Amino acid sequence: MNLLQSRAGARSTDIYLPADPDRISWGLLPNSLAKPVITVDSGTAVCLDTISHEGILEDQGRDPAAFFAASGITEILADTAEVARSVVHDPSVHGPHVVTGPIAVRGARPGDVLEVEVLELLRRAPYGVISNRHGKGALPGEFPQRGDHDPDGPVPPVCTIATVDAAERGVIDIGDGRALRFPLDPFLGIMGVAAATEQAVHSVPPGPHGGNIDVRMLGVGARLYLPVQVPGAMFYAGDPHFAMGDGEVALTAFEAPLRATVRLTLHADPGARKMAAALALPYAETATDHLLLGLDTDLDEAVKQATRNAITFLGARYRIPPAVALAYLSAAADFRISQVVDVVKGVHCCISKSHLEGL
Repeated sequence: MNLLQSRAGARSTDIYLPADPDRISWGLLPNSLAKPVITVDSGTAVCLDTISHEGILEDQGRDPAAFFAASGITEILADTAEVARSVVHDPSVHGPHVVTGPIAVRGARPGDVLEVEVLELLRRAPYGVISNRHGKGALPGEFPQRGDHDPDGPVPPVCTIATVDAAERGVIDIGDGRALRFPLDPFLGIMGVAAATEQAVHSVPPGPHGGNIDVRMLGVGARLYLPVQVPGAMFYAGDPHFAMGDGEVALTAFEAPLRATVRLTLHADPGARKMAAALALPYAETATDHLLLGLDTDLDEAVKQATRNAITFLGARYRIPPAVALAYLSAAADFRISQVVDVVKGVHCCISKSHLEGL
């Protein structure tokens, strides 16, 4: 079994942040009182290890070696075991996610924009967890179903990776000798900056700071733009996934650890600051699409917010009048449900860059 242990294996940049207990936060995101674990200049590429919360939580025994051994897996990441063993975590107060950081960016001021370019994502283990428990997900009260398995446990407990026709796939055992296989598409569910508050920031709901936005299109090559809330920006990342469907309806995606390399670039020009102020939420792009977000506890309101932000973006970037922008969005843009399981629900509007060529 190939594991990418902390401080071992490939790293594509000299600046490296392991997921040691003193370089992570478990369940709470950085706020205005947070201190950076490292400070970098704008334009710097940083390699950071992330670990998955699945297998270390209290309802799973807080013993990842025992948890995964029950599924026949005998090797685990040492940093995951160390966090489970040594970091204080109270599930009545803290969220489940482990985030690495925060990283301060020199010169970052509130109102600036931090661009996070995802350069590389390496899998650190050949297995992970897809979880449906606690009566959560899109169908609370209906799932988990009572049966032979623990009704409060993850279903299925472990998802593995196999090579099928020369391509690696995620594998879910059906239980009767058959298996479901699906493509891998890794991304970080949590990328964000410190929130402008001295209050504790729970890791589950996303917000203007970014955080747990769970947009599966933010894989290698994507760029996420985060409105800076506090001096230094204080970037962090976590909630690594090997794959996720839009909606994340069970409760979690294919949760599994990644080694991520990102480039952090600060934008302080008037145009970037004006866009950040107008949208008041993170926005993103891939090679093919612009992504505008909507976040709200009410999914209908999240759709409205994504629509308004898409209209604002098209007006600010391409000088398209609002009524024309709305007509275009209705004819040609896709509004996708990012997730419905993080208290604050997410929608991302996908605008094809090819539609805007020459404007």
